[in-house]
Amino acid sequence: MRRKMMQFKRLGWALSAIALGSGASLVWANAGEGKRAQPSNVDTAVAQLLKTRLPRTQVSKIDCQVVEGICEVTAGSQLFYVDRSARYLLIGRVYDMETRQDLTAVRLLEVNPDLLVGGAAGRRREAEDVEAPRRGISTAATARTAATGNPRTMSLAALPEAGGIVWGNPSGKTVTVFSDFRCGYCRALASELEAMNVRVIERPISLLGSRDLANQVFCARDRRKAIKAAYAGAPIIGSSPCDTSPLDANERFAREQGIAGTPVIVRSDGAVIEGFRPRAVLETWLKGASS
Repeated sequence: MRRKMMQFKRLGWALSAIALGSGASLVWANAGEGKRAQPSNVDTAVAQLLKTRLPRTQVSKIDCQVVEGICEVTAGSQLFYVDRSARYLLIGRVYDMETRQDLTAVRLLEVNPDLLVGGAAGRRREAEDVEAPRRGISTAATARTAATGNPRTMSLAALPEAGGIVWGNPSGKTVTVFSDFRCGYCRALASELEAMNVRVIERPISLLGSRDLANQVFCARDRRKAIKAAYAGAPIIGSSPCDTSPLDANERFAREQGIAGTPVIVRSDGAVIEGFRPRAVLETWLKGASS
């Protein structure tokens, strides 16, 4: 009973992070259109129920057509899910295992890209623990950094060179990225790094059940094309079985370092950023590398 009470208490703290006002509004703009979309009958019914159950949460959109039986709720820059009775609330990620797409990550990027750069979603530490993994941040490692007051650093000297998939500009600044090919934030980061014309050493790790996919990319004839295909959810062309033990080394290193979320970006001097950052932030950060 005490455990259940603590769970409900933590849920209450998490909900406080998305309580942005009072009432609920169900008029929103269609993505990519100037028109106003009308909610379905189910959307409207769920909205009415949420007015009673979450009276202080300003709901800006409800979509009950994303996943069968689940409604996606947008409240300002926050995203969560409820069942169609609005009795059960779910905070976390939704993955499409057929398309290998992180649906939550894509929607969060659409709702508010700045959320990935800024601080935690709420003032309470418990709310931070809910939001940080969704942004690709290891809460344990972040807590250690906060406790010491020092930026995190990471030595990659023990890692075998073979475990890195190199792409980008051979003469550009080098960054190492621990990534998961089913991580939406890793996909977004790859796009930013490609536009920055840097040299990337990508070290795949499997946090989202993606080891088979990582093996295919690692064993592909053209790894650069394979990476793009993996992030796009497309088939990997030209891959045949090979020795993937270097990927095992990546996995062991990630566990030893307490990497619990992706992406994790390591600069040439060992400085670390956990989670997605946009191009402007990354460019400034890379300039700070010690020679």
